[in-house]
Amino acid sequence: MLFRSLGSMPSPTASETVRVMIVDDHEIVRRGIAEIIDRADGLEVVAEAGGQAEALRRAELVRPDVVLVDLQLPDGTGIELMHEMRETVPGALPIVLTSFDDDEALAEALEAGARAYLLKTVHGAEISDVVRAVASGRVLLDERTVTRRRADHDDPTAELTNAERKVLDLIGDGLSNREIGERLGVAEKTVKNHITSLLAKMGLQRRTQVAAWVAGQRASGWRNS
Repeated sequence: MLFRSLGSMPSPTASETVRVMIVDDHEIVRRGIAEIIDRADGLEVVAEAGGQAEALRRAELVRPDVVLVDLQLPDGTGIELMHEMRETVPGALPIVLTSFDDDEALAEALEAGARAYLLKTVHGAEISDVVRAVASGRVLLDERTVTRRRADHDDPTAELTNAERKVLDLIGDGLSNREIGERLGVAEKTVKNHITSLLAKMGLQRRTQVAAWVAGQRASGWRNS
């Protein structure tokens, strides 16, 4: 399967074995993924959890390098879990493994810090490759998600002004409105006005959707070897 790389981000200190935690409310799914991970060279499953609260407790105890996260959990969501983990175990890199192939879920996952977004139709062996890639600092999307997003839209930036395009790029870099204002030498209120305008022109409703769109556009090919 083909994935799209959104570039590289700083990776944790490399260790001989990548420590993986799996969070999914279906035990059969967890065990299947764990079997795939444990068979792979250089990977080890160090914890499993069936819900958000359990996942937070175990993550703080075992400090995994990578966490595979389902979006639907019985006591919360994978999005909420990723936000919590950014505070409690910032070194853990989340990978979303889900059945939800839609812009809303993708945008929220990227905003929450997901380093990869995979559909559960992914082939088993590819999960191990993506875990290794994320552990090394890569950020990946399932190719089908990127292709669908591009097919669903013509160029929505055609009517943006130069200033709005700069704001768009900086949103994609993860900067806050205040940071964008400082970078461009304008007031934060001006940045907010630009964002309101570009949202309307692009047919989007939220800032997170803008970030997800930029991520998809920046994607370059990456294929498992």
